[in-house]
Amino acid sequence: MGCKRSKSIVPEGLAVEGVELDGKRLIICAHSMRAQGFCPGCGRLSRQVHSRYERQLQDLPSHGRIVQLRLRVRRFRCREGTCPRRTFAEQLSDGIAGRWARRTARLQDIVYCLGIALGGRPAVSIAKRLMLPVSKDTLLRAVRRRARPAVDPVHIIGIDDWAWRRHQRYGTIICDLERRRIIDLLPDRETGSVETWLNRHPEINVVARDRSGVYAAAAGAALPGAVQVADRWHLMENASAAFLDAVRRSMQQIWGALDCASPDPALLTAAERLQYERYQQRAADHEAIRVMLRAGTSIKDIVRRSGRSRKLVRSVVRGATGDVFRPRLSTLTPYLTRLGEAWEGGCRNGAELWRRLRADGFRGSLRVVTEWTTRRRRSERAGGEVMRKLPPARTIAQLMLAQGDVLTRDEAVFVAAIEAAVPPLATARDLVDRFQAMIRGRTREALTGWLVDAGHGMLAAFSRGLVADQAAVAAALVCDWSNGQTEGKITKLKMLRRQMYGRGSLGLLRARLLGAEELQPVHGN
Repeated sequence: MGCKRSKSIVPEGLAVEGVELDGKRLIICAHSMRAQGFCPGCGRLSRQVHSRYERQLQDLPSHGRIVQLRLRVRRFRCREGTCPRRTFAEQLSDGIAGRWARRTARLQDIVYCLGIALGGRPAVSIAKRLMLPVSKDTLLRAVRRRARPAVDPVHIIGIDDWAWRRHQRYGTIICDLERRRIIDLLPDRETGSVETWLNRHPEINVVARDRSGVYAAAAGAALPGAVQVADRWHLMENASAAFLDAVRRSMQQIWGALDCASPDPALLTAAERLQYERYQQRAADHEAIRVMLRAGTSIKDIVRRSGRSRKLVRSVVRGATGDVFRPRLSTLTPYLTRLGEAWEGGCRNGAELWRRLRADGFRGSLRVVTEWTTRRRRSERAGGEVMRKLPPARTIAQLMLAQGDVLTRDEAVFVAAIEAAVPPLATARDLVDRFQAMIRGRTREALTGWLVDAGHGMLAAFSRGLVADQAAVAAALVCDWSNGQTEGKITKLKMLRRQMYGRGSLGLLRARLLGAEELQPVHGN
């Protein structure tokens, strides 16, 4: 049956000759509206038709039917005597279909977007519902075929590592911080690989990175004139970690000062009692290792005699100590404030407290709440005596770094006792507070004085690391660029890898990420 030409039916540049229904297929017969063709060999215009043939293209579905374009394509004669071609096929415009393509350009764009967003098998199921009969290999091939590295000059980059397999294998991600886009992925985080990539981009003048020495060395070798900027979040996190390490080294002094070196078993729950017994066994093992060390025994002989791992022996050699009660997350932690209020309000029944928490969204078991009530009741029965359970080092560090107005009365008394018992720890806490205030306030002038003050205390190792990277730390205090964008792109990368169940190769991962970046609008800084 006949049909008038309509731009809504076929891509622009085609004239419709007729439409046929063949079951669930809608066949549209059409031809190009161009009157001539250009020879791909010599570029000469030709209007002399040699022959015609039929070309079939799949187009977007319509009204619940698969649409197929049946095009009459012409072959032209080349009139240039020196051209090796005698005839050439009529080429469709890029808006209709590419050379040798089996799908129209607008359908190919849909296939490409599905592959970028969903990958292979998930996109196949969606495409089937959209009446687009494509295979997973076709989808992934479309993604790979259009993957192109960034060609625009880049001046400000963020660089960080990401885990192929945590603690075993890592890659590197590089982002354009000005355009807020991923530029490239590297298969590892070796200095040589990063330096080679940076050598291909001498126009870079700012490199935002974490505290990794690998990226610092690579940027220094490849781009000696570029400004390296340490990430501010990593600086604050490193300061907190250094203070936590200082607290762990001071746990013996804290136990002795607070008379907590030997917890009262009567005030411990069954789980805490088991944990304390394991701690006693660990302490005995550590002391046996120290005795052999004082006798001059080598680490290799200590490992053989004690049966302990080399890692454990080396940690004892370096002075590591463990907490009596190791920190662990609890489902009850977010509800401790409500429990305390209900307890002070007169509700002392564990089952009733559990039911109230369940109404507020608590999903833990009754035993968790009854363990808490038992400990609370035993503590009060002891006549208000301070419990002999010492919090873990991480909790102590959090309490000491917290602002005074958010601490309860008991917590404030506890922190004051620690500060009085271990003055160097209080000094380290003040230094951490000064450092984090310096990062927040961007006061570069205070950095030199802080490094001098911290160079001889419990934060000496952290201070030495900052001195070695002082230029990047100072730049972080005055430069607006940071590595937060890169961390966000790593989150996106992890999401894509989970979609592919960790089986995506570097090429496919790079193609999907770069393709997704191209489809997103560009945001200003």
